[in-house]
Amino acid sequence: MVAISALEAQVGRVCELPPLDLDRAVGEALVVPSDLVTEYGEYQSGGWDTLSLYNDSGNPMDAKIRDCEARETSVLERMPAMRRLLRSFGLRYMWVRIARLRGNSFLWEHRDYGELAARERHRLHIPLRTNRSAGLVLGGARVHMTYGSVWRLDPTNPHGACNMTGPDRLHVIMDCYGDDAFHRLARGMGLERDDVHWLPEPSKADLAEHLDNAVTLARLGYRRAAEHLLLRLYYRYAMPEGTTYDLIVDAYQRLDEPEQAETWASRKAVMLGTETAEEPS
Repeated sequence: MVAISALEAQVGRVCELPPLDLDRAVGEALVVPSDLVTEYGEYQSGGWDTLSLYNDSGNPMDAKIRDCEARETSVLERMPAMRRLLRSFGLRYMWVRIARLRGNSFLWEHRDYGELAARERHRLHIPLRTNRSAGLVLGGARVHMTYGSVWRLDPTNPHGACNMTGPDRLHVIMDCYGDDAFHRLARGMGLERDDVHWLPEPSKADLAEHLDNAVTLARLGYRRAAEHLLLRLYYRYAMPEGTTYDLIVDAYQRLDEPEQAETWASRKAVMLGTETAEEPS
């Protein structure tokens, strides 16, 4: 188990927000955006979609993030309270998104920023709507980002997100560059014990049973269900990095399907390595 002090280096509450300002921004976020975009579909199951508030094109449907000198999108122009809130931090934004994670949805274990140039950048979250079954999973723990605060996540560490039961989790996700304004904002980051639910470590028998069940599902023709059964173990147990992907590789090796095993070994490298793509959380 990772000590809470070590976990604080990866995620934590940065500051409290003025309740009235936040409530006004939430009201706009619930009614102004209409169509959110499904991006990074290979990273998720269930439903995770976004709409950009800052990017380099001004088009809110442009949702695949990259380094840029960000500007406000057309949808933010119709959200004056959200605009005031985002401007109030004085941050140099790279990208800002509204992100919705539906009930019974998961973002698979991954790292972010690996494909971007080596610059100091940071990720902040503002929960707009959440529930106790929604959280970030990292370092062998599930962390619930509570309403009313700005939160920081270091997405270069392996992490995932889940919303077990719903209702929808709605966050503003702010990617910004490191500067004096960011460091002033983030200097008080910390966690409280009530924010953290430590996950148990599985036994070898536990993992063997789950692997057997997945192989049985795959032999019955339910391959996607078998893969998801194993991927979701990340949200149930504290395990070494990449274990769920290794289990899927093992399952396809037992099924005598080396091409599928190699596909998932490559996917593990993409999700946790440096081969491609930034993702969500």
